[in-house]
Amino acid sequence: MSRRPAGGRALTPTARVRRLRRRITALFALTSAVGLVTMAVLAVRSDDARWREQLDRAMNLDTTQAIGLLAYDGDDRLDTTDLVGTMDTGCPQLTVLSVPRDGSTGPVVDHAGKDPCLAGAPADVRAVAEAALRRGDVVAVEGRSVDGRPVRLFAEPFFAPDAEGPTGRDGAVVTLYESTEAMAEHRRTTWLLSAGCAVLVVLSAAVGHLLSGRAIRPALTVLGQQEAFLADAAHDLRTPVASLRMLAETALRGDTDSTEVLRRTMRLADGMGGLVDGLLTRARLMTGVQTLAREPLRLDQLVEAVVADAPSEGQRVTVRAEETVVLADPDLVRRAVGNLLGNALTHGHAPGEPAVVRVEIAREGREGVVTVTDAGPGLPTGVADALFERFRSGSGSTGLGLSIASWVAHAHGGSLTAASGGPGGPGGLGGARFVLRLPAAES
Repeated sequence: MSRRPAGGRALTPTARVRRLRRRITALFALTSAVGLVTMAVLAVRSDDARWREQLDRAMNLDTTQAIGLLAYDGDDRLDTTDLVGTMDTGCPQLTVLSVPRDGSTGPVVDHAGKDPCLAGAPADVRAVAEAALRRGDVVAVEGRSVDGRPVRLFAEPFFAPDAEGPTGRDGAVVTLYESTEAMAEHRRTTWLLSAGCAVLVVLSAAVGHLLSGRAIRPALTVLGQQEAFLADAAHDLRTPVASLRMLAETALRGDTDSTEVLRRTMRLADGMGGLVDGLLTRARLMTGVQTLAREPLRLDQLVEAVVADAPSEGQRVTVRAEETVVLADPDLVRRAVGNLLGNALTHGHAPGEPAVVRVEIAREGREGVVTVTDAGPGLPTGVADALFERFRSGSGSTGLGLSIASWVAHAHGGSLTAASGGPGGPGGLGGARFVLRLPAAES
């Protein structure tokens, strides 16, 4: 049962194969996109974590050094003298916050660099210090400077020398770095990865389209050959089937002699048998079911046998042959020569006159040549090149015979050409002239 698109006609087999190609292309592109996007997301996250980790490591060095320089005076108060004398606490700003002993308030600022080149918003500094004190471990967060620039804040808690346990947290050191450049670099990396993924998805779709095209090409070829065969059969059998029906209707009415009806029926049956045989031969040749069985072959003897078997009663067929050996498939060459001879006997004469045909076999260089010349009206101008296409005999016949003969010639590495002899032309008959060339066997 054929599938129908919504609201449309049933799709042909070729259309379904082409639709399958589009689906394969889409699936290939989708699979590639999922893989590439997944890798891009992982790469972006890794890059994001990398630049944050680098900033955190640099800030951790600063806070650890600062904590090592903190001291307490005789009244157990925090002393930042060594810190200020040793480190530049203003660029970027390094802030020391401590918790009052009574715990009445949150951490208060004990020291902040003066005229800092980069200062964090006080609320952000206090919040990251409180988070570090709650966790008892370092904390890094995103924030803003006092002038609105994006910064990364890092806080590390410290403890009083005599403190024990969780209540011994004494304060935190907070530093910050500007993250504008790192974030810009990260965004550039993200855009590059996104663009690269888009380009790769497009390329994968193109490659998938090409590969799927190659994959379905044999199927399209077979479907094309099948459709051509069905078209040939429908085209060529329509007329004889209609004639048989007409004869049957005539016999039923009793309008003519039954013997004549049977005789005409037999002629039509013979013609249909030859037509079906030609169609099947052409189908086997085109699909590769019938392959070449090359062997040394006496071309002159084969042609003479074909002429002897041809229904040429009342016709004039002359043969001029010289010993010629070719390397070819006997059955296929016999059919090709038979088709050329049958074409000449059918069309190589004037109306009401017997056919006059001359067949010549000779060796020319490395080729065996069969020339079939008739005394008919010749070939119309511009028809010779189209004669070997099916349905293009130029005389109302099927055109399959010449098409098969041409295929046989080319399958052997030879050729089949047609031309008008003209008055006094090659062959001396002036009609159509067909030249079949086949590779000669090595001597």
